[in-house]
Order: sequence, then structure tokens, then C-alpha cells
Amino acid sequence: MKKNFRKMTKKAKDFSAHVYKILSKEPTKAFNYKQIAAIIEVNDTQSRNEIIKELGILKKAGKIEETERGKFKIVSKAEYYEGIVDMTSRKSGYFVCPELEDDVYIPFINLNHALDGDKVKCYIYNRRSSRKPEAEVLEILERAKTEFVGVIDIQKNFGFVTTTNAKMYTDIFIPKNEIGAAEHGDVVLVSMVDWPKKADSPFGKVIKVLGKPGEHNTEIHAILAEYGLPYDFPIEVEAYANQIDTSITEEEIAKRRDMRNILTFTIDPKDAKDFDDALSFQVLPNGNYEIGVHIADVSHYLQEGTILDEEAYERATSVYLVDRVVPMLPEVLSNFACSLRPHEEKYTFSAIFQLNNKAEVVDSWFGRTVIYSDQRFAYEEAQEIIESKSDIIPAHISLTGKEYHVPKPIVEATLKMDELAKILRRKRMNAGAISFDKVEVKFNLNENAEPVGVYFKQSKDANHLIEEFMLLANRKVAEFIGKQKKTFVYRIHDEPNEDKLFGLQNVISKFGYNLNLRSKQDISTSLNKLLTEVQGKKEQNMVDTLTIRCMSKAAYSTNNIGHYGLAFDYYSHFTSPIRRYPDVMAHRLLQFYLDGGKSVSEELFEEKCMHSSDRENLAAKAERDSIKYMQVKYMQDHKDQEFLGVVSGVTEWGIYVEIIENKCEGMVRIREIKDDYYTFDDKQYALVGEVSKNLIQLGDEVYVKVKNADLVKKQLDFHFVRENK
Repeated sequence: MKKNFRKMTKKAKDFSAHVYKILSKEPTKAFNYKQIAAIIEVNDTQSRNEIIKELGILKKAGKIEETERGKFKIVSKAEYYEGIVDMTSRKSGYFVCPELEDDVYIPFINLNHALDGDKVKCYIYNRRSSRKPEAEVLEILERAKTEFVGVIDIQKNFGFVTTTNAKMYTDIFIPKNEIGAAEHGDVVLVSMVDWPKKADSPFGKVIKVLGKPGEHNTEIHAILAEYGLPYDFPIEVEAYANQIDTSITEEEIAKRRDMRNILTFTIDPKDAKDFDDALSFQVLPNGNYEIGVHIADVSHYLQEGTILDEEAYERATSVYLVDRVVPMLPEVLSNFACSLRPHEEKYTFSAIFQLNNKAEVVDSWFGRTVIYSDQRFAYEEAQEIIESKSDIIPAHISLTGKEYHVPKPIVEATLKMDELAKILRRKRMNAGAISFDKVEVKFNLNENAEPVGVYFKQSKDANHLIEEFMLLANRKVAEFIGKQKKTFVYRIHDEPNEDKLFGLQNVISKFGYNLNLRSKQDISTSLNKLLTEVQGKKEQNMVDTLTIRCMSKAAYSTNNIGHYGLAFDYYSHFTSPIRRYPDVMAHRLLQFYLDGGKSVSEELFEEKCMHSSDRENLAAKAERDSIKYMQVKYMQDHKDQEFLGVVSGVTEWGIYVEIIENKCEGMVRIREIKDDYYTFDDKQYALVGEVSKNLIQLGDEVYVKVKNADLVKKQLDFHFVRENK
């Protein structure tokens, strides 16, 4: 496969990986800087100078040699590389290494006890013959995880634990004296202690009994344990948090900009418990608008070097499961001291902007403040003001359940900020931002946390109002520090994967949609066009999901490459320190630099960024698993019901069907489709009937019934009823 090097921009500062890859690809050939620049597709003087500089650094490090003046080649070495194992569900894996152009296949026999995600040293062979290369694991450098969740099977003198993770190809042997209080069939958390060279399975011990399979709390705790996420705070951390002085003092107010007399309010989900952002609004004498984005001043209470800060850093994020929140901070801070509740004075960290009628930022100010929130709105209440332009909130929308009148200044502020937010959003879209308004699946839960209904959450103008001003604050804070060339925590997002975009094109063309992949601007324009055109169509959720999968993952880094999805050159996370540790770091760094501090260690903060990105990814996986679990639980009670669904995936073993009314997805095995003998045609991405030549393909509507709902594996199997023709 030909490597498509992303076109580098002037702001990119690291060419080393690109240069090294080019030279590694052709180890016998020497390149000069002009040839490398041509391959990377850069032609400006700054980029060429960066390439020359990187060649010098790589030469000094002994990774490349200068064969003649200005020409460089890779230093020949044995084919040993360090990288990560990415397991498949079929007991084989792939070796992922930044130095290699493609992932390398690892047969099961060559894994040598390596597991999914492990950092390993591999030997690559067949690299210069016509056969595809393969890898063999020589050494496990670092285990990705040593704790696993599974069901224990207890025999007379031992037990073994089987996990539900399809990528975990072995069970774990538990000696009799390490079973502890576990009973046969329990869901347990086990620690892998050893894996003797000649043993088929690793040895482990039970460290926690989570409960019986299928029980609600057992499965939720199993999800958290699977990803190494906590569900309660250590006693000493709770005790430390409870003794923090959370009073508002005159002494502290004197150090801050006092905003208590300026109209301020919050807009949040109706079930929110922590309010970490508020907006203030006033019209200035010059006719411009002063809009304050006020964020809970978590770093005032969360002091570096304390056990509370260590716990918050380790967690790095709050985890939002379907039925509960596992907070980053103890409740005394997240729901009380740092929550910007109405009619209470609060310490905040603020970004205050002066905007004109064109939503242009005329002036900005950053610093610590004290505010007083005059009103708390739910999104639905703010939306009612925007839509009706009225001061009346009807009883069925009101948070109190009673009709009430909103003070005129708040109505006027809401309408003006909505107007400005729409201009900001339009500018963003015109600059190439991508509008992902993906439908969120939510559940109505009864008092036992059982799902009794499904509904879909979609963003409206009130959501966009808050979003645009949060984006403005995040962008301007990053820009303020970034232009000073000081170390900072950026939220970065690379350009989409080109191969995945071609794959998306193949799928959506079956529905009559097209992408223009000629340039960066064309790609974002046509992606937005696709996401708009697909709204309300049966294939919307599938297309939205596939489009998101084409995107690079956003991450935290001190190396600013901009944010592709938002079309920002500078972007950070500043607005949610109650639930994200990178925002806490951003607050601390901003205050340090406002006080005249010199640039901090990039290496130290890059390590913290990587940790935060890793924890965010684990939290996202846990959140997805909890949604799958609830969907399966919901469908358990609807086994006799016929559902209309859309074919969302086609494989050689069957079709995946997503039910239109609740977005639950399950599998129909190929043998379940009885009206013909079907085989998989990979060119048409369809099942083809041998006799009838009937096609079942992506986007087709079919009726299904629930065959099996497995709560432990979080999987749905469907009976095929008929096509909707």
C-alpha cells in the first residue's frame, strides 16, 4: 500500500518521523532534502530548513549516515523493532510500530505470551522477499494490563477465569489457594501473577469478587474494573477533601476581579449536578457586548502535591455511565464548592470578551474572578426563550414544574448571545469545521436503574449557544499562550485518514452520496454536505458513525498541530476542570504565565498529556460498554416484538442490523436467513441469494426479532423475519 504523507503545514514543527519513515522504506537508497520535501509535499523555505535540521539531528543520533555531501540513508541494522500488539478476535495479531509503514501480521505461534496492547520487541522477517512480512515477539517490554474481569469456573483443585473480551485468547489459571471467597460462576477481578514459559495459560489470583453475572451492579462494576477505572474514593482522599476551607472570604475576593454585580446565569442539562461554567452579559457604553465565560476555579481548591491532586490526576476524567457518574473530584468539590449554583457567590477563572455586532473579538481579558449566578436554566428553558422570544417558561418545560416569568434583562441577554453564537458558528463552518451533531441514545431508567424507555438527545440552539462561547474561550486561551511560544496543554486533532475516507466513499456511494477528496477544504465541505443530507434518513446513524470513524482521535499534547474538526489553529480544554484534569493544567499554566512565569518543561507536560489522553480513551470505552449493556438489557424485555431495522454491516458470517426506533444493534447469522442460501460478496458488500440472486446490502430495511440477549457479553442476536420490500 502506498503511503500517503499528510501535507505538512508551516505550523507543524516535527518532521523527524516523516524523514525517518522515508529513509526506512528504501534502506539502500540515499536521499537529499529536496527529494524528501517533494515526497512530503512541502516547498516553503521554513519547511525545507526544518527537514535539513532533522537530517542533522538523525545523523548525530546515529540513525542515518551521510553517504555523500547532502545525501543521507538509513543506518543498516537488524530487523528488530519496538511497538504495540493489536490482537484480532482470531488468536492472531498485528505489530504496530511508528517506524514501519504498515502493521505487520503476528501468527498465534509467534505471540509468545504477548497480549493485546502489550509493548513488545519484535523480529520482522520476509521483509525483502515478495511475501508479506511477519513478526515474532521476542520480548514483552511492558504489559498493557495485568488485571482482567471474567467468570470463574471452579474445579476440585483449581479454577480458571474466562473473560468476555474477544481479543483475550487465553483463560487465566487460578491455583486453589488464590481463589479466595469466589464461588463457582462469580464475576471476578483477577490479577495475572506469572506466565511460565511452558504453560498454556497465565497464573493469576482473585483480587475482588464483583457479583453474579447479569446482575446490574455486577455488570456496571465489571465495566469499570475491565478498564481499571475506580468507582469510589479512598477514605483518606474523601477526608482530605472534606476538610478544605470552601468559604468565600473578603481577603480572597480582594485578589480577584469582582463580577458579582454583572448579570450572570448558567445553562445546563436538566439533570446536571455540577455546573462548571456560567455566562455573564452586559452592553458596554460603546455599543459592544461584554461576554464573560466563567469557569469553576477548581485549581484554587485543588493544590499541587496533595493526595487529592494525585487522585484527580490519576483519574484524569469523570466517567459518564448510563446510570451513574464516577467523578474525578469528590462530591464536596464537584457538586458544591466548585459548582456554580444559582444565588451563590463562587470563585471562578474567567475569559472575558468584548464582541461587536459581527461577533468579532475586539478585546479579551483572562484571570481569576468572583461571580454571583442570578439564574439557572435547563437547556429546554433557554431553548423556549430562543424559539418563543417570550419571557414565559411553560410548566411542562420549567425545572420547577410551574410556569414562571424570566426577568427581561436575562431574556434580552439570551437572545443577543444566541444571535452572536450563530455568527460564530457560521464563521467556523465557513473556515472548514465539521458539524457532528450525532444522535445520542439515552435511557429512561426506573428506580432500580432498569431501562424502561429509549429516547434520542439532539443539540438545539441553546446547546449551540453554550458550545460556541466555550469554544471561543478554549480557542482564545490557547492562542494567548501559543503566540507567546510557551509550553501549554493543547487539544489537538489531526486530519482524517485518507484510506478510511476512500472506504467511507465506497459505502455511501451505495446510498447515492459522494465525497470530494481533492483538498483539505473540499473534504470538510463535502463531509458537512453528507452529514446534512443524511439527517432524518434511515441510514443516518450508520453514516454518522462511519464518518466519525474516519476522523483521527483528538488528544492532548504540548505539540500544537491545530484542531482539524473545529478548524482552529489553536485550541485547548479550559472550560470543564470539574471533570477533566487537562483543564486544571490549563488553568494553572495560564495563571503562572499571567504572573510572569517562564515556559515550563515541555517533556513533563507531554507525559501528563499522554496520561490524560489514555484515561480519556478508557473512559470512552467504558461509557460505550455501559450503553451496549443497557441496550441489551432493554431488548431482553422485548423478545416477542418485531422491530424494523437497517442493515448496518455485512460480513461473511451474517449481517448487523440497527433497530430504527432505539438504535440497538445486533447480529443475524447467515444461516438464520431461510428464504435462500446466501453467500457474502465482498465486491458488492452484500449477501447474495444463490437461487434468487436477491441482494441484502447496507441500508436495506429488514424486520427482526430478538433471539438472544447476552448481558455478560453485551451482545444481541436477532432472528431474521423478512425484508421490508
